[in-house]
Amino acid sequence: MMDPISSNAEKPRKYLELKPGRTNILGILRALSSHDYTEECKDFIESKDEIMAEHRWVVFASILAQKLLHYIDKPLSLLGSGLEMFLNILCNATNFHTFFFRGRGWWQVKRSASFVSINGVLDSRVDLDKKVEPGTKKYFASLSAMASKLAYENDHYIKNIVENTWKMEFLGSYSFWDERYKGDTTQAFLFRDSGTITVAFRGTEPFNAKDWMTDFDISWCKLPNLKGRVHCGFVKALGLLATDHNQDCPYATIAQLLRSNHATRLVVTGHSLGGALAVLFASGLVMHGEDELMERLEGVYTFGQPRVGDARFGEFMEERFRAWGVEYYRFVYNYDIVPRLPFDTNALMFKHFGRCIYINSLYEAKIVEEEPLKNYFDLWSMVSKRVDAMWEVVRSFLLPRMFGPDYKEGFVLLMFRMFGLLFPGLPDHGLQDYINSTRLSTY
Repeated sequence: MMDPISSNAEKPRKYLELKPGRTNILGILRALSSHDYTEECKDFIESKDEIMAEHRWVVFASILAQKLLHYIDKPLSLLGSGLEMFLNILCNATNFHTFFFRGRGWWQVKRSASFVSINGVLDSRVDLDKKVEPGTKKYFASLSAMASKLAYENDHYIKNIVENTWKMEFLGSYSFWDERYKGDTTQAFLFRDSGTITVAFRGTEPFNAKDWMTDFDISWCKLPNLKGRVHCGFVKALGLLATDHNQDCPYATIAQLLRSNHATRLVVTGHSLGGALAVLFASGLVMHGEDELMERLEGVYTFGQPRVGDARFGEFMEERFRAWGVEYYRFVYNYDIVPRLPFDTNALMFKHFGRCIYINSLYEAKIVEEEPLKNYFDLWSMVSKRVDAMWEVVRSFLLPRMFGPDYKEGFVLLMFRMFGLLFPGLPDHGLQDYINSTRLSTY
């Protein structure tokens, strides 16, 4: 087995790296309009592979989106913090009493076991599905969906739910500092259920511009011992190309903890960006020759996961998963936009791989190679998307009557669904529909 601490410190021979921090909006526009744009953009687009003509507009759109997100980083963060605090105080008596009568500051409230993220406000469920048999694939899918939702919360909240509600062993919650963005950009927690350890990665936080910058980044690179190209932003978030795999490296920290827990099966999961990190964590085990961990890897379950690499990478990982008997399930709900990103075009070459479980707005599931509308935008679907969005609003009132009070949707979630009439792809990315899908669908 290769030493996971001794990573290849040099950059791959072929890569495309976008560096929006080295330019401004005017610099991007000037380079885009220049006849010799490769010379104009050499400071903020670093490449060891020729940027083909068909790449040009996509590359500049990506770096422009990242730059705009950088500008709104602090306002968006303040907006999100304020909104979450307001909703937590308004909807939770414990937080209201703590803030107004016990005189605790907002940061103390935010770090408490009663404070939930915006995802927890949209869907307050924390109980596991009691109707599925433990140890089955549907059980792991349902447990993974709930763990992916819980990954967005603070460590005190996570520990309380895992130990006191799920009655499982909490193994730790980890946040990792990213020097590029001066903040925690990767978070994961681990827990044990009988003989299985689950690793759940946090996804894109709605009010975290740094997470969105990673999602919009189309930089790519090649990893040692792996075939094909992979998304460089996700690779960096996981630390697979870190020159020093120390305690602040997500991959090394989690892999070391798993190695210390022998004879236990492993499940890796995540929603959105967390799903991408889950897949790349498994590829990191292959990359570093972690044969013992690959042998114990039961499955990878992702929800609303973006594309992480090209077709060659997908074919290579599918072969590796088959060789080790690893189950990979990629859940996609209806018109969720994130699984359709980055776009699958001849220029970008990003491709999904593995078994896709596609669920429509009636919670009917089918296994497909690729979800419908693979790049989301389609002239003929503009009407059908909004018809489905209206049905999802109506369905909010029907679900508790059909399936019980556990499916009751609150006012905040209803307003979020109304937003789907304008942009159907965003509400469909929410975890509430993925949790419903794992419970109500047959797959």
